[in-house]
Amino acid sequence: MSAPEIRPGQSVELLKALHILTRDGNMNQDSRRKLKQVYHLFNFIEPLLKDVHAEHGRVTLADHGAGKSYLGFILYDLFFKAIQDTSHIYGIETREALVTASRTLADKLGFDRMSFLNLSVADAIDSPALPDQVDIVTALHACDTATDDAIHFALRKRAKYIVVVPCCQAEVATRLRKNKGKMLGGNPLVEMWRHPLHTREFGSQATNVLRSLQLEAHGYQVTVTELVGWEHSMKNELIIAQDKQLPRARPAARLEAMLETLGLEEMRERFFTTPA
Repeated sequence: MSAPEIRPGQSVELLKALHILTRDGNMNQDSRRKLKQVYHLFNFIEPLLKDVHAEHGRVTLADHGAGKSYLGFILYDLFFKAIQDTSHIYGIETREALVTASRTLADKLGFDRMSFLNLSVADAIDSPALPDQVDIVTALHACDTATDDAIHFALRKRAKYIVVVPCCQAEVATRLRKNKGKMLGGNPLVEMWRHPLHTREFGSQATNVLRSLQLEAHGYQVTVTELVGWEHSMKNELIIAQDKQLPRARPAARLEAMLETLGLEEMRERFFTTPA
């Protein structure tokens, strides 16, 4: 007995574990909202999974800042479970208790092509527990610089697709706040972040613009959209990047100019990271 919103073949036990279904297998209005959000996000990622699988016959995906591995489990249930090959999902999370809980749930559900690693995003870049190449990298609400670390990871792993929903971008705002005093006399754009509230908001916007230019400077085609209906978070900007080996010189020059215009030259190393 399943609610009509649930797709054929979905794991009822997983949906209960994620609190989308009650223990009795029923749904309430909140559950329907959560399930709608799950499908909305899956609709963005499913075409990327299909594209990689058609090209390579397998998919390797790394989910950074995985938390309870909500995204990883849903992707496995709706896509990976049906393909019997060497495709694999890696959930990367710093909180050991969440990693342990995810391993237990995966064992219970028989999701044997999922691995959960107790690592920071930065440490995952060189960890032997991960393959040299990863097809798709995701990071949903990885706070502050963890999103940048996830992008660096993706560049190092030569990911074809990168999917991030940034969160809590404080670093750029901090630098803008520190430098605005000496810039007030010469750059009228400083008015965009002169007031503290604007500093925070403009810093968040500038961070994602710089990230998009960074990805374009590595040959990626970038799409920025909104996770419509993602009511549980104000941070709903979705950045999807596809490696198309596009020309890099112009976005790299624009990135350099942006850093100079905003007085953020000291952050050049963060946004100009070169893959090994």
